[in-house]
Amino acid sequence: MRLPQARLDQVLDRFHQVEARMGAASDGAEIVRLSKEHAEMKPVADAVMALARTRAEMVDLEAMAADPEMAEMAADELQDLKERLPDMEREVALLLAPRDADENASAVLEVRAGTGGDEAALFAGDLFRMYSRYASTRGWRVEVDSATEGDAGGYKEIIATVTGDGVFGRLKFESGVHRVQRVPTTEAGGRIHTSAATVAVLPEVEDVEIDIQDKDIRIDTFRASGSGGQHVNKTDSAVRITHFPSGIVVTSSEKSQHVNRDKAMKNLRVRLYDMQRQAKDLARSDARKSQVGSGDRSERIRTYNFPQGRVTDHRIGLTLHSLPQILEGDIDPLLNALIAEDQAARLADLEAEFG
Repeated sequence: MRLPQARLDQVLDRFHQVEARMGAASDGAEIVRLSKEHAEMKPVADAVMALARTRAEMVDLEAMAADPEMAEMAADELQDLKERLPDMEREVALLLAPRDADENASAVLEVRAGTGGDEAALFAGDLFRMYSRYASTRGWRVEVDSATEGDAGGYKEIIATVTGDGVFGRLKFESGVHRVQRVPTTEAGGRIHTSAATVAVLPEVEDVEIDIQDKDIRIDTFRASGSGGQHVNKTDSAVRITHFPSGIVVTSSEKSQHVNRDKAMKNLRVRLYDMQRQAKDLARSDARKSQVGSGDRSERIRTYNFPQGRVTDHRIGLTLHSLPQILEGDIDPLLNALIAEDQAARLADLEAEFG
C-alpha cells in the first residue's frame, strides 16, 4: 500500500505540535492529556520517520548507481532496502489504520457453562484453566471475582479480572460460544456428547465516563451463598446492583460491604461501557462483512473435538491438530491468526479510505 505523503506529513506535524505544546504547558490536566497523546503517537511518528529515511536513502542510492565506480555497492544496498520497504510500509499502515482504543487494557473474563449439564460445567473449568495458564505465560495476574462450581466439578460460572499490558487486545476475540465434543467420564457407552460454554471478555478501562443516575439503579445487600468461589460463603455483606435501563445485574461478595459496593459499581461501568463497544463493533463488522470482532457473543466461534484431537475456529476456517497443547494454554497460534485476520480487515478499511 502506497500511503499518501500528505497523510504521513499530517502525522508528523501533529506529533511535533504535541511535543512543542508539552514543553510550554503549565496546566496539570493539559500536561496529562498531552503526555498520553504523545505516548500514543510516538510509535507511529517513529515508524513514519524511519520510512521517510529509507525512501530518501533509496533516492540517494539510485543516484549513486549512475556512477560506475559506486554502481555495484549501491545496487546491493538498494536491493536490500527494496526488500525491507514493503514491511515498513505495512507497519506504518497498521499503525495508521483504525485501531481499538482499548487494545492495551486489562480485562474482565467471564466463562459460563452452556448446554450440556455437568459436562458443560467441566468444559467451562477446562477453558478457564486454559486462559489462566496462558495468562501465566505472559506475566498477567488473574484474580477470581466470583465463582459457582458445578455439581461434578468445573464451573457453572466464573468471573475473573485479568490484569496486564495488552490483555484485552490479545483475548478480545475469545468472546462467543465454545463447543466441545468428547466422551464424558460418566458415559458408560462411549458415546460422544456435545456441550458448550460461553466466554465474554470485557475491557477494564480506567477513568471511563459512564453516567449512572441514582434513580436508575437499585442496591441490595444480602448474605452470600452457594457452592464454590474464592469469596463465597465468607461474608454477610454481599452487594447486588440492578441497572434498570439496561437490565444488567452485578454482584460482589468480598468481606467488606464498602469494598463490595465500589467493586460492583466498577463492574457495572465495565458492562455499560462494553454495551457501547458491542454496538460499535457490530456496526463496523456489518460495514466490512467480517465475522472476527463482530461482538456477537451468541455466535459459535470454536469447536474442541477430543476424539480427533483438533480445534477449529469457525470464523477464519482454521483447524489445528494440537488440542492437548491448546488446553494447556498454548493458544497463541489461534490468537495470532485471529489478530492477523483483523489486521487485514483494518488495512482494507484504510485502503478503501485512500481510494
